Amino acid sequence: MRYVLALDQGTTSTRAILFDEDLRPVFSAQEEFEQHFPHSGWVEHEADDLWQTSLRTMRGAMEKGGVTAGDVAAIGITNQRETTVIWDRATGKPIHRAIVWQDRRTAEVCEALKEAGHEPMVTERTGLLLDPYFSGTKVKWLLDNVEGAQARAEAGELAFGTIDSWLIWNMTGGKAHVCDATNAARTLLYNIRRGEWDAEICALLDIPMTLLPEVKDCDAEFGSTDVLGGETPILGVAGDQQAATVGQACFEPGMLKSTYGTGCFALLNTGDTLVQSQNRLLGTIAYQFGGKVTYALEGSIFIAGAAVQWLRDGMGMIEDAKETQAMAEAADEGQNVILVPAFTGLGAPHWSPNSRGAIFGLTRNTGPKELARAALQSVGYQTRDLIEAMRNDWDTRALGTVLRVDGGMAFSDWTMQFLADICGAQVDRPEVLETTALGVAWIAGKGAGIYPDAEEFAKGWALDRRFEPAMGKAERSALYQGWSRAVKGTLGY
Repeated sequence: MRYVLALDQGTTSTRAILFDEDLRPVFSAQEEFEQHFPHSGWVEHEADDLWQTSLRTMRGAMEKGGVTAGDVAAIGITNQRETTVIWDRATGKPIHRAIVWQDRRTAEVCEALKEAGHEPMVTERTGLLLDPYFSGTKVKWLLDNVEGAQARAEAGELAFGTIDSWLIWNMTGGKAHVCDATNAARTLLYNIRRGEWDAEICALLDIPMTLLPEVKDCDAEFGSTDVLGGETPILGVAGDQQAATVGQACFEPGMLKSTYGTGCFALLNTGDTLVQSQNRLLGTIAYQFGGKVTYALEGSIFIAGAAVQWLRDGMGMIEDAKETQAMAEAADEGQNVILVPAFTGLGAPHWSPNSRGAIFGLTRNTGPKELARAALQSVGYQTRDLIEAMRNDWDTRALGTVLRVDGGMAFSDWTMQFLADICGAQVDRPEVLETTALGVAWIAGKGAGIYPDAEEFAKGWALDRRFEPAMGKAERSALYQGWSRAVKGTLGY
């Protein structure tokens, strides 16, 4: 038996999964790591935590299965996107904690760039908006605020990377400073029309281009590693949402998937067309195989599963996320409590980095059950916002009527039924919910010659459960209007 090892380095935990020759997940290991919040709106990780948990979970999954390095045909890496690390090329030591994609510290920089009139140029070239979400202004902040960093970067002493780059650097002992096109596309520095780092944008942010990694296709050779006990090639890399798009076999234009993890991210395959959104969605690279780019429209929601984590860790209302389904079912139907989870700002289609979370509709009888229901409903409401924007940007005749879902919150039947109800759309949950890991495992395994081509892979997609809309149009409209008023109030505050 030969295996493919998928490393899924996420925002709150790292997981490694071994897939067998039939693309079934057979052995896995997972480990959470600490989140750091030094100031309001700031989110950081210790970059070494990301590497060490990656190393331990890869080895842990192999130990569970009695698998040796010789049994592993290839490694695929998928990762939290936009999170930014700069390290010393000589020592491999980071110059600062990693700045996480959720971090809002560069809001003023983004606002100044907008006021100077730079956003249209940036959007036309990168598909992105000027928002603290993306890596570029995080890089600028590090160079401006870490003593000596700008001079050292200009001297070629430092290296920047998204998390895929950071992990590959460590896995190859510093031999490979690379990233894939999907991660590069999230930096604000990469021209996704021309497929190269953009010198003008880098100059605008005072970022020396010697800092940047080499960009490769998702299915390229990224080097090899001996950290598992023998030489193993790294043959697949994709940002987590793009890997989930692949894992959901969304290979045809018009296919749509939505992943519910820490945040929520909906991607619509737009083929070889880069759509210039008129509704504050993002144009991005869905995947890049063999030098050919496939584009997507993306809606990014910063808080989805993190709202449930807030109930657990911040409010102490639950001990386990699974409790929320029963709480939502038992909540008082007479109360319409709305949670707008703008804990780190609002993402698409609002893009308000300075907004903060708000709760509407509280009564004297409101308790944990009602707040749990509101947290789960917020996911459906935010997804509806994205789908409405996509319908306005993309030919509705080409936009699929099915939403394929994955991620931890997709396990909740109550949440998925509400999603189908509020969106008025069919929601399909696959048998394999680890689609992020599955996608990058398939990419790497295809490169190793043990997995089939895209067409055959797509045929293997299997449905676990389909959720059909059961809510009346009047109720759906009333609930969504209430949500829209709550968002307007949050933005106004």
